[in-house]
Amino acid sequence: MAELAASMVVGPLLSLLKQKASNYLLDKYKVMEGMEKQCEVLENKLPAILDIIDDAERQACHRQGVQAWLARLKKAAYEASEVFDDFEYEALRREAKKNGHITQLGIVAAVKLLPTHNRLAFRLRMGTKLRSIVGTIEVLVDDMNKFGFNSYHHQVNNNNAPRQEDWKWREMDSILVDDAQIVSRSRDEERNKIIDMLVNGQASNGDLMIIPIVGMGGLGKTTLAQLIYTDPRVQQHFSQLRRWVCVSDDFNVCNLANKICSSSEANREDALKKLQEHLSGKRYLLVLDDIWDEDNFSGNWDKLKACLKQGGVGSAILTMTRDKKIAQLMGTNDISQEMKYHVVSTLSKKFIEEIIATRAFGLQKRNKKDELVNLVGPIADKCAGSPLAAKALGYDDLPTYMKQCFTFCALYPKDDHIDKDDHIDKDNLIQLWMANGFFSDQKKVHAETMGEHIVKEMVSRSFFEYVELDSGSFGYSSTTFLKIHDLMHDVAVSASGKECICITDDMIQSYKLLPSVVRHIHYPESREQRLDILFGSLRRMSTPIQTLVLGDISGVRMQHSLKHSFVRALALLYLTGRHYDLTVKPKHLHHLRYLDLSWSEMEVLPDDISILYNLQTLKLSGCERLRRLPRQMKYMTALRHLYTDGCGRLECMPPELGRLTCLQTVTCFVVGSGGVDYSGLGELNDLNIGGSLELTQLENVAKATSAKSANLGKKKELRQLSLRWTRGEEQEEEKQCGHGELLEALEAHDGLLAIEICSYQGNRFPPWMGVDAA
Repeated sequence: MAELAASMVVGPLLSLLKQKASNYLLDKYKVMEGMEKQCEVLENKLPAILDIIDDAERQACHRQGVQAWLARLKKAAYEASEVFDDFEYEALRREAKKNGHITQLGIVAAVKLLPTHNRLAFRLRMGTKLRSIVGTIEVLVDDMNKFGFNSYHHQVNNNNAPRQEDWKWREMDSILVDDAQIVSRSRDEERNKIIDMLVNGQASNGDLMIIPIVGMGGLGKTTLAQLIYTDPRVQQHFSQLRRWVCVSDDFNVCNLANKICSSSEANREDALKKLQEHLSGKRYLLVLDDIWDEDNFSGNWDKLKACLKQGGVGSAILTMTRDKKIAQLMGTNDISQEMKYHVVSTLSKKFIEEIIATRAFGLQKRNKKDELVNLVGPIADKCAGSPLAAKALGYDDLPTYMKQCFTFCALYPKDDHIDKDDHIDKDNLIQLWMANGFFSDQKKVHAETMGEHIVKEMVSRSFFEYVELDSGSFGYSSTTFLKIHDLMHDVAVSASGKECICITDDMIQSYKLLPSVVRHIHYPESREQRLDILFGSLRRMSTPIQTLVLGDISGVRMQHSLKHSFVRALALLYLTGRHYDLTVKPKHLHHLRYLDLSWSEMEVLPDDISILYNLQTLKLSGCERLRRLPRQMKYMTALRHLYTDGCGRLECMPPELGRLTCLQTVTCFVVGSGGVDYSGLGELNDLNIGGSLELTQLENVAKATSAKSANLGKKKELRQLSLRWTRGEEQEEEKQCGHGELLEALEAHDGLLAIEICSYQGNRFPPWMGVDAA
């Protein structure tokens, strides 16, 4: 399979590096003392490279020298990013020490920490690294000037909407090449079925027929519609009026009405009035090509549809879209379920491969402008991963910041090799993107919001599709799952350039497991002997591993020490059995942003976990034996997502949890039975918790005022709430708060989608629940 040049996507990494170099913490704690000159060189050189990076990435497609230069630049950018991670962590360590963290950990834990407590040793070591990187950057800039790149003002994305020029999307699939013969041959049956519906199905029906054709960009939706539009039967039946309108990214009612009527009204109401007059009494066929702007569509479709209904009996609309949700919003009258809308993305693989091959040939021919002797085929996997196929499927049209998010999905198993339980968890994917620095908070926009925007856009372009799974349990149903089409997965694998690897047993047995560029590793079904080979390979790696996800390792006896100081995301799932001995030392994982130990049999998380000052996501779901979290967790100030659901033996939450102001997810909050070593409900007061929240051991709440201070009513992002008292627990009325009084104090906002109450012993429900006491 021909590989796309992963080294071409460098811009986002450089933007992140520029952001790290200007971190205010570096100045505040003087961690770069004595290295000011090197830092100044970087501050001057990085903007110059960013100005030309867009042009360099474009030219890399056809200039091998530029590809090699970008590969060197990417390697240097990774190394520089790792160095600045060290600087940032040292600043965070000094801040925590200033606030008393190291002292509170105790002497033994303090000795375990990094040798950065020796400032002189740190300065010497980091100074050597930084000088080497700056030297490399200077050479790269000199080489850059020889290529003659065009300079552009590079805008770093600082909100949840990309630059408008990044979102340009071709209006007509057929611009690339005429696929009519393939579509006609492969989809003749469905084409005739749709024509029959248009010509015969609506002859005496007064309802407006709407037939959406749904599928990823580049798979022949427009060509299929053109064959229907130009069919003689359709031309004769809709002889009064046929109109083809390209919508693309602007679902503007006034503009669309003008296009349909060939008018130029400036006012929307005038344009709609003109449209009604134009369509009145006429049997028409309207084709709306390429609708994908869901935000504008959902608010304007009803206005346009009201006018479109003024046409004559038998009128119909044929529309192409990449977004199933848009198709559903359009409504499809009484069309039979199997014909409700036509999902082009589920066409046969042979058809898709033929389309890709034809488009790839057309693109190649157009670019070279000469006659080619051979076609791309045979197709199958060879074509699916080729650069030309990637262009045909729309990968080339993605902005660079989105490309790195998409290629990361090569880490997941191919869709036809997974079961329904292994679909991609959307929130989990966004957290992994964040852990690897693909995007971060910008001004008032959370990184999670940016991730949601990217997922939504990729779904609209059919790179992903949403999956509905029946969870069967409370809380889990709030999770959204994604799956990736197997052909798009081929493109992701090719585009990742082996930076992302999903390991199979065959790969390990071949001993050709880890190429030199690999940075992200996923082993879904880890086995003991295979893990020995994997960790042996890891110890020989020169490239730092950033993501390591080990799947079901239950029953595996592990005696490996993880000493990969630049790991940013680590998942060790199902660590069960008495014999596992995986050494995970926090001092080796100080750059960690994501840690998943779900379904493991640990009883206590060690206190020195709290030195993971960069940690954003901590997953402990299903750790049934876990009794205690680190007492010094309040110093993990970057923590945003804490998953403790399914930890049935957890005794309490660590003290002063309210200091973690970044927390957005706490799936289960356990109220302790007394003492100062736990957090009460009042610690939730200032936290903007969203998603699902479970409050347990509510019998331990002493006063309704402390429950009221949880401030649930103002947590507008909260979607599901579970309130649990311990079943059969005896209540000491003089010490504990009554059930009814407590439930009233836990008033939530009225936007909740679901609420669960367990072992409630009150005799009425408070008014805020809107439930009849009877």
